[in-house]
Amino acid sequence: MAFNWLNKMVKEHPKFWMRYLSCFEENQNKKKRFVVFDCETTGLDYKSDSILSIGAVAIENNQIIVGDFMEVFLIQDNFKVASVPIHGILKEGKEEKIVEAEGVIRFLEFIKEATLVGHHVDFDIEMINQGLARLGVGKLKNEFMDTEVMYQKLNYLPQEQHSSLDELCDIYKIRKSDRHTASGDAFLTAQLFLKLKKKLEI
Repeated sequence: MAFNWLNKMVKEHPKFWMRYLSCFEENQNKKKRFVVFDCETTGLDYKSDSILSIGAVAIENNQIIVGDFMEVFLIQDNFKVASVPIHGILKEGKEEKIVEAEGVIRFLEFIKEATLVGHHVDFDIEMINQGLARLGVGKLKNEFMDTEVMYQKLNYLPQEQHSSLDELCDIYKIRKSDRHTASGDAFLTAQLFLKLKKKLEI
């Protein structure tokens, strides 16, 4: 009886989560892979706002792997019209949309054990973690790097001195095409990351 009771207390994780966790055990000797990603959202409150889209692109051997990318658009139950001028995503729009759960699972399957990269990446990670919490699993296990923090270290700037992605693209002469889309911002951030990585010699 005690054994049966204990079994019921041990939560069975869904298969997608077990596959994700296994990546950190099986791929320790693989080439270093970075995934640069961005989330377009309805606002900047991770507790009340929703993800509109996720865009991500991979980097290996200091090169952006153009064919190794993902982009998903999510069905919106909590849509904020006021945010449309920023990201351009309409509630019904022409893009094929999927439910949040499927989008988050696809993201996990894409990133695997890669080091995550973003500009102000803490917010994007927290948005994904909120989606994972709604699926009843844990938080992202990946290491991560923030291009703003890299820029601060390179220029000996205090943490409270913030720089936008637009500002850093201007400084490093990165052409700002497809700005304020998740995939576009991920590609811009990937270019910025490579420039900063080279200067920091990491």
